[in-house]
Amino acid sequence: KEASSPSLGKDRADTVIIGGGCVGVSLAYHLAKAGLKDVVLLEKSELTAGSTWHAAGLTTYFHPGINLKKIHAYSIKLYEKLEEETGQPVGFHQPGSIRIASTPTRVDEFKYQMTRAGWHPTEQYLITPEKVQELFPLLNMDKVLAGLYNPGDGHIDPYSLTMALAAGARKYGAQLNYPVQVTNLNSQSDGTWEVETPLGIIQAKRIVNTAGFWARDIGKMIGLQHPLVPVHHQYVVTSTIPEVKALKTELPVIRDLEGSYYLRQERDGLLFGPYESEEKMKLQESWVTNGVPPGFGKELFESDLDRIMEHIEAAMEMVPILRKADIVNTIAGPITYSPDILPMVGPHQGVRNYWVAIGFGYGIIHAGGMGKYLSDWILKGEPPFDLIEVDPNRYGKWTTTKYTAAKARESYGFNNIVGYPKEERFAGRPTERTSGLYDLLKSRCSMGFHAGWEQPHWFYKPGDETGYKPSFRRTNWFDPVGREYKQVMEKVGVIDLSPFGKFKVKGTDSVKLLDHLFANVVPKVGSTNISHMLTPRGKVYAELTISQLCPGEFMLVTGSGSELHDLRWIEEKITRGGYKVEIENMTDEMGVLSVAGPYARQVLQKLTNEDLSDASFKFLQCRQLKLSNIAVTAIRISYTGELGWELYHRKQDSVPLYSAIMEAGQKEGIDDFGTYALNVLRLEKGFRAWGAEMNCDTNPLEAGLDYFVKLNKAADFTGKQALKQIKEKGLKRRLVYLTLDTDNVDPEGNESVWHNGKARIIVIGNTTSGCFSYGAQQSLAFAYVPMELSKVGQKLEVELLGKNYPATIIQEPLVLTEPTRMRLQRKGESPKI
Repeated sequence: KEASSPSLGKDRADTVIIGGGCVGVSLAYHLAKAGLKDVVLLEKSELTAGSTWHAAGLTTYFHPGINLKKIHAYSIKLYEKLEEETGQPVGFHQPGSIRIASTPTRVDEFKYQMTRAGWHPTEQYLITPEKVQELFPLLNMDKVLAGLYNPGDGHIDPYSLTMALAAGARKYGAQLNYPVQVTNLNSQSDGTWEVETPLGIIQAKRIVNTAGFWARDIGKMIGLQHPLVPVHHQYVVTSTIPEVKALKTELPVIRDLEGSYYLRQERDGLLFGPYESEEKMKLQESWVTNGVPPGFGKELFESDLDRIMEHIEAAMEMVPILRKADIVNTIAGPITYSPDILPMVGPHQGVRNYWVAIGFGYGIIHAGGMGKYLSDWILKGEPPFDLIEVDPNRYGKWTTTKYTAAKARESYGFNNIVGYPKEERFAGRPTERTSGLYDLLKSRCSMGFHAGWEQPHWFYKPGDETGYKPSFRRTNWFDPVGREYKQVMEKVGVIDLSPFGKFKVKGTDSVKLLDHLFANVVPKVGSTNISHMLTPRGKVYAELTISQLCPGEFMLVTGSGSELHDLRWIEEKITRGGYKVEIENMTDEMGVLSVAGPYARQVLQKLTNEDLSDASFKFLQCRQLKLSNIAVTAIRISYTGELGWELYHRKQDSVPLYSAIMEAGQKEGIDDFGTYALNVLRLEKGFRAWGAEMNCDTNPLEAGLDYFVKLNKAADFTGKQALKQIKEKGLKRRLVYLTLDTDNVDPEGNESVWHNGKARIIVIGNTTSGCFSYGAQQSLAFAYVPMELSKVGQKLEVELLGKNYPATIIQEPLVLTEPTRMRLQRKGESPKI
């Protein structure tokens, strides 16, 4: 055991890390190793106190999230060489792991995951029951249909891992101080922090909260309510089992997904950990309301075997030798859960230089990779790759304690549930964040959840099979979405887009700020454009529409999931550049309705005296007007690519505005449409989506966004120099547009793209999004492929559910946008629809 050093050592630091579990120590190690001087970690009791010391220590390459695989892979590679680097043994075992499929749906899920893993370098195989038995001879094979096998997986001793990272951190110059409790945090006007402790104050350029289940208490010091709740997680260790002792090699880790538990070898016995259903699992809610009890550090909860009995029985059926084993130890300890089980990692919106790495349900496998990821971001000013799913700013004021508890229960209980595409989870819904139309529409449609909001995915008609019926193949919404697609293409449709993030920007420097922030030119008064914020390396940080409503006053609109992610970036630029501007987040006060389709103008014209003709109200123009005496900011733009307007208005006016539009459109056959049809319409028009075709992993040139990037504009916008270099060197890959010949399955995005070359068929890229095109009556997808395979007419293959389907690169778009069709008509050409 290490000797502690209860001293501060210094009164100034570049970065103060609060919390000495494996995540905080990993960050200290990575920052110091990268050369950052003055890294100080403060731990209130001793390293590993909290959740780290009692963790089961599982390590796996597997993750359904595309870039979280990178985090897992980095961690494992780091742990493999840590002992050699630091001289500290880490107790790393790599016998591999097998996820067990015992239902046909689970086999489909494994095939779905295999196609998403094909373009990643980590090893993962779909294996037969025979291979499963060969690797784990003690299984009862009656129900085993297949296995998902990761050879490099295993488990590590969490205490030894943390101590090795600590030794590395010290070796590179970081200071780890404990026991030193942080008692208060004071933000200074220049963005620095005063960190108060019983031993004195440290001045810090930035602070990072890595305090595990104390993270809420740290957040409260600066007025933040981090949505975290401790969960009681139990695992059981058995005595020696003769059949295990007799084995020549260590058993792989088993994850029995229907039984909802993991099981691994522990010396000559077994260790077994279940995830109970949301009704049976236990939260430590008193810690959320009253804080963690003083002095709690290396304590455990009372175990409760009754609660996990059904899982024990499932495990005894799957691994019969368990029946004869004696339980020698039951561990019941706290693990912190966020509402969606993913951690919260990165800088926090609304507080300068306050970073978090909290909410780790799987801290051991995440610690290495997240330490590196966060260290790179801190040192280079941008994330090394896209991980918006762990952005702490995905939560907001709508994330109440009640919501957090309901979701943590659900996430824990659903730990091993089938992971479908377009997954919806219903606990804690609706939040307080409902649009003005929610009550009116909720019984008429299947709602989706977007950053706290409820938004219609598709609408019901008599005879439809209603409700949420997830599937890996076409399901109950397939025909209704086709009907809504036809509605917009042939008549006129209305969609609720209230979840958009909406900001007002004004002030003497507003034009100057936006010119520096965005790669496009700043739109003139009364105009709108699509603009991208780029990172210093020239990656796409965000896509927004910008409208200049009156001189120097702008409305910025972004996607629902990007609201605080984008706002934080803009606020940071304002502060750093000293711009004289005000930015106001209008997201919750403002509703948005979009009206689109050939009769959109006809319908809206009945409600206003303003001239909506093409000559008077052109594409990408915006103006304030009244519709049925309701004030709206109308923008002539539509993500459908058809004739349409987005109508921004006060949330309380949503129902009267919607009712007036629906009434006015009776003759034209107006009807509702949802986001699924919107997605098909945008894909047919070749519109890119942030988070799919573009993000922090892609530059705008390879994404085909050249039109929106003005490299010749005078302002030196962020990322401009990097883009010039990228252009000079030439692109290595490019976004292409594919049609696919499929059967009852359509691309979703992130599937492997194959090419039959001279030597053999290999994975050469990945899709980014896809759908069934009701216009072309075949599947459609965007994909990234190498430049040499990006020509129109190139034959490729896309893997869906374990089968490769023929695909062809075509000229985009499949369907011309309405403004383009009008332009061609005026020239006397006949455009394609």
